[in-house]
Amino acid sequence: MSQRGNELTRREFLTRSVSGAAAAGFIGIPAAAGETRRQDVNKTPIHRTLGKTGIRIPIVNMGIMNTMDAALVKKSYEIGVRLFDTAMHYRRGLNEEMLGKAIEDLGVRQDVVIATKVFAPAYRQDMSRNGVKEKVISQTEASLRRLKIEYADILSIHVVDSVELMNHEGILEGLRHVKDQGMARFVGISTHSNMTDCLKDAVDRKFYDVVLTAVNYSMSGDTAYLNAVENAAASGIGLLAMKTQCKQPWYQRLEPGKSHKFYEGEIMHTALLKWVLRNEAFAAAVPGYTNYQQMEEDFSVAYSLDYTEKEKNFLEDRGVKLAMASVCRFCARCVPSCPKNADIPNLMRTHMYAACYNNFHQAKETLAGISKNRGIDACRTCESCRALCANRVAIGERIDELKAIYA
Repeated sequence: MSQRGNELTRREFLTRSVSGAAAAGFIGIPAAAGETRRQDVNKTPIHRTLGKTGIRIPIVNMGIMNTMDAALVKKSYEIGVRLFDTAMHYRRGLNEEMLGKAIEDLGVRQDVVIATKVFAPAYRQDMSRNGVKEKVISQTEASLRRLKIEYADILSIHVVDSVELMNHEGILEGLRHVKDQGMARFVGISTHSNMTDCLKDAVDRKFYDVVLTAVNYSMSGDTAYLNAVENAAASGIGLLAMKTQCKQPWYQRLEPGKSHKFYEGEIMHTALLKWVLRNEAFAAAVPGYTNYQQMEEDFSVAYSLDYTEKEKNFLEDRGVKLAMASVCRFCARCVPSCPKNADIPNLMRTHMYAACYNNFHQAKETLAGISKNRGIDACRTCESCRALCANRVAIGERIDELKAIYA
């Protein structure tokens, strides 16, 4: 998610909800004291089916990673969000605890889809078959306790970056056990890099039910990836989209100052989210909004995917298309150009979490998951970065910023 205008306070949002959001079709907005609850029964969010799982969900839902605000989770449910995506290592489990308490308070467990993820990179010390299997099982049990639920609707292996990892026998056996024991209804992976290969393999092996994959407008020309997406959906894999709105400072650094207001506003976020969801291969997106205004903007897309004229102009703007080339796609094509073989894709993810999301907890976890001598430690002895991006990502500049943050 990118920076957006002034944040709505909870009170401001609730005031607007009664007179505006409910009339606009938001579901379940509470009325003010003494007023009748209002709903527009003729306007409901677009729903899609998540592959062969049969789960029906609205096309816009909630990624929980960047917030610890239980009130925002509750309000998201009230306006119509039904899938909530978290992970065991978001805030070292506190994120799961917050989500679990919020759902418990609402008393709506049977009405929501809870997706969580285990076995993140930072926890991959023992990669033996039995070690990995036991880790997947024990981490799943711990996640369920924190979430206060008996089962997860979707249980995924987090940050899968290779076909080899997604087919590790320990992972497969662990997930089979989790599914057989009723701890998860469906299993999947989340992936930021080597996504095309991972999607192709998921189709061929027919093991995974769901794939959570990064996708945004910067990938509009990536034919191989988009074809893999289409084939995965056609095979019955349920696809969820993340990183949809390119939270990057590209519009500030590559566009003239007079354009910033246009790019920072609601137009930018609704246009980018609509671009992803107009591809019906994706059942839904899980944008990581952090306040009520962002929630309103994102969920408004669930009612219509038709572009406004301003959104069309934004997506067709030559400056926007050029600037999108500075959004890292985690393709790893830069790695061979680095003399130290640094894990540049995950360093760029670390930078994204720290400098763009202001989520230093996730940045720390991502950095900790990088193999020894392939993280910032590999970059400290280089006076200038020689890694080359196939597009326009300023790798050296972002590495220097990471050095300053983690000096």
